[in-house]
Amino acid sequence: MPLKIVFTAAARDDVLEAQDWYAERSAALGRRFRRALDRAVFGIAQNPLAFPIVWRGRVRRALVLDRFPYALYFTVDDDQVTLIACFHASRDPRGWRERA
Repeated sequence: MPLKIVFTAAARDDVLEAQDWYAERSAALGRRFRRALDRAVFGIAQNPLAFPIVWRGRVRRALVLDRFPYALYFTVDDDQVTLIACFHASRDPRGWRERA
């Protein structure tokens, strides 16, 4: 059974900022980013433990595919997944690490 996905306020802001950036370039590109993001979130919900641990033995990463250089960072608890960041690959990782 899929786990519940909870976005922190910061992660939600990250997603909206990225989606807006792509949508400003092209409405279709904004929609494509959102679909790629939704597929990544669906994959996390289905099997969160399939994604690699990337920090402090707890934070996992799922890549947003379809040529978008973003990753979702999340933690897994007994009954839910908490998304803590949606970060562009070129950003300093200290930004999302401060949230964990």
